[in-house]
Amino acid sequence: MSSHGVTIRRMQALRGPNLYAYKPVLRVELDIGPFEERPSDTFPGFVERLTSWLPGLHRHECSVGKPGGFVERLRRGTWLAHITEHVTIELQNEMGFDVAYGRARGAGQRGVYNVVVAYEEEEPAREAFRTALAMTLAAMMDEPYDAPAALERLREMADDYRLGPSTRAIVDAARRRGIPVRRLTPTGSLVQLGYGVHQKRILASQTSDTSALAVEICQEKPLTNRVLRNVGISVPEGQTVRSADEAWEVAQDLGLPVILKPEAGNQGKGVMVNLRSEAEVRAAYEVASQFQGDVLVERHIEGADYRLLVVNGKMVAAARREPAQVLGDGEHTVEELVAVANQDPRRRPGHSSSLTRIRLDDAARVVLSQQGLTAESIPERGQRVKLRQNCNLSTGGTATDVTDDVHPSNASMAELAAQVLNLDVAGIDLLCKDISRPLGEQGGAIVEVNAAPGLRMHLEPTSGIPRDVGVPIVESLYPQGAPSRIPIIAVTGTNGKTTVTRLVAHMFETAHHCVGMTSTDGTYIRHERILEGDCSGPKSAQAILLHPRVEVAVLEVARGGILREGLGFDWCSVGIVTNVSPDHLGQGGIDTLEQLARVKQVVIESVSKDGAAVLNADDPLVAEMAAAAKGRVVYFARHPENSVLQAHLAQGGSGVFVDNGAIVTVREGRRQVLIELERVGFTAGGALRFQVENALAATAAAWAEGLNPALIGRALTTFRMDVNMAPGRFNVLGIAGRQVILDYGHNVAAMKAIAEALPRKANRRTVMVIGLPGDRRDEDLLATLKETLPFVDEFVFHDLKDRRNRAENEVPMLMRSCLEPGTPHEFAPDAHTGILRGFARTRPGDRLVIIADIVDEALATIRQLSAEDETATEACETPVTRAFE
Repeated sequence: MSSHGVTIRRMQALRGPNLYAYKPVLRVELDIGPFEERPSDTFPGFVERLTSWLPGLHRHECSVGKPGGFVERLRRGTWLAHITEHVTIELQNEMGFDVAYGRARGAGQRGVYNVVVAYEEEEPAREAFRTALAMTLAAMMDEPYDAPAALERLREMADDYRLGPSTRAIVDAARRRGIPVRRLTPTGSLVQLGYGVHQKRILASQTSDTSALAVEICQEKPLTNRVLRNVGISVPEGQTVRSADEAWEVAQDLGLPVILKPEAGNQGKGVMVNLRSEAEVRAAYEVASQFQGDVLVERHIEGADYRLLVVNGKMVAAARREPAQVLGDGEHTVEELVAVANQDPRRRPGHSSSLTRIRLDDAARVVLSQQGLTAESIPERGQRVKLRQNCNLSTGGTATDVTDDVHPSNASMAELAAQVLNLDVAGIDLLCKDISRPLGEQGGAIVEVNAAPGLRMHLEPTSGIPRDVGVPIVESLYPQGAPSRIPIIAVTGTNGKTTVTRLVAHMFETAHHCVGMTSTDGTYIRHERILEGDCSGPKSAQAILLHPRVEVAVLEVARGGILREGLGFDWCSVGIVTNVSPDHLGQGGIDTLEQLARVKQVVIESVSKDGAAVLNADDPLVAEMAAAAKGRVVYFARHPENSVLQAHLAQGGSGVFVDNGAIVTVREGRRQVLIELERVGFTAGGALRFQVENALAATAAAWAEGLNPALIGRALTTFRMDVNMAPGRFNVLGIAGRQVILDYGHNVAAMKAIAEALPRKANRRTVMVIGLPGDRRDEDLLATLKETLPFVDEFVFHDLKDRRNRAENEVPMLMRSCLEPGTPHEFAPDAHTGILRGFARTRPGDRLVIIADIVDEALATIRQLSAEDETATEACETPVTRAFE
């Protein structure tokens, strides 16, 4: 979008905790162009025009810290990006969304700003920002702008996206309890509460505990009446009909007045009551027959219309309902009076607000004719004109809370009706003269039982006490003390995070938990990969949390996902940062190591106050993240002498480290030797420093989450760095007398770790097959390859399948520029060919190191080579330490 030289460069929704806030925010990169030279005080009349369109801006405090502060800033002079931020927030408020957070900061380039605003619903927020920018520019340039039309368009859009009152009440009650909430459809009311095995779902007031059979019975009103009558509940006599003639015959048999309604209707649609003549019955049949199923004719019961809400066998709220109506003034027609009534801001189309707009349709005209009126009639002053005989809010009715007036016997009857039908949430409709007296003594009856009843009349009655009925529904799903969350262990860092993720998952699987795991290799449920590819982003995390069998979630969290969308969860029980080293710098506005650390820190900031932040005490940037942790901190370090670790333990903190060749845990001064490193095979008895760090990080996480130390120790002894447990993570294989090592390493720190593990030996040549990602800076690519020079004798360079905006062979040629003259090397067109050529350059006794980008494809090529060699092994049979000699 571009106007007056202003451009929206990028707009992204950060849906979870992120760099800017712990809530969903919209981040917009806005180039204000020539308006960088023109603050708000340079536009005559701007403030008056803008605030006349949006008077609510007078309430904004801004940095002044008091209502009116923002308008004061406008008069003093502020810039377009800041103004658009506030206008976007106000427009969302006008749409019915309760948001207040926003900020606008320079993006490091003149005239370019990062504008961040909170949101509740993503698409309405995007449209609010675009409208805010257009409105602000129009006010500045004194251009014609139809603000009321823009606001109505936004409100209509919000009606499509906003959760309805019933769903919202349950969602709000759940959030107050700390129960996680995830909307499963962008515009519907299907919502998941809880994670993994503890999840429940709601669709408005219908829950995952609602019986499908009960819903089916409620949809067949004659069957409902029969079931209730069988247990002695008073219900009106009635019969289904299929023609207007039959309706009139049944009405005569029952005795006038009667009620006609669709047999399978809901929300009062097609319901016509108090019919006293053949003409009215026939007209009512034409209305009711437009809906699904046959038409039900029932004996009319005199009295007021009451709705009793029963949740989990207990009546929790009651309301008296009045039909849609207008009051005559002797001057305006019925149609004009309806138009005036619909101007009430509480009345919106559909069910999105506390009241619904009144419709002048066929049903309304039948009711008007019963009163001797038409839509063009002018009622006398004070004359009450009904537009519906049914009292549903969905047809424009109103409600008065009467919860405290319900007679105990009437409450018990409603509770029995819900119990008989096996409904966890039921709306029981009663007709009687006085709800404070027993139904039996006044000829009242239950006329309908509703599954998934609307909650609006109880939440926001037109008069009376509002009842927060979302609370008992949530308590029926999650009684006090019942779990709604599963442990979430989030792993981030530059290197080692995939291995740590797999190792933590293995620890919990050893304890017989069903583990859901995401990593750069895929998404796994109980060892089985259900999704392939890089699954270290928020969408993959959400897939795990939506899975109904998952008991523990272990999630690899990459930098890119945090920057693109934020985290895939609201908070975690354990957050791990393995290390921070140069990688991906120059991308996404992250240019320094400190900025990269700030991105990783988002995981630590999202650890719950009852959770644990697991931090590498040997990495200063990681160790400093302790200041951002709300929960306890568990440091891990290779040596007990680490000063950060020592200070932490001296204050009663927790730590995991290596001492005298064993992994040791300390908590509040209590020391426990967990396992000797010589038993942890994948660390080569402690010789592989990077694997020791991975073991310590995983141990600290599982220990912090409360896993039995004995099971942690067992998992450390059974974890293997092979292609099954940790594909592409320093896998060692034997093929035709060659040692083949497959690793995903693609940055300086990873290559240093490989160099440490594979020192050059005079009796073993090393050939490396390597391709590096093209989205790294040239200096980072060169530094990465330089780390390999001390231990690699020959190279095979190749492009990756995705060159990431690099020219063909650009990266391979850049890597070759690091080689000393005479170093043997060649180029291959792709990784598959590169591995085959690299293998061809080796002879028995040599080592082939493969740096893989797509691990599965590299493994397929290695298996092709293995198939040709009967002596091939999945992993070296000799101890790892000896294998590297």
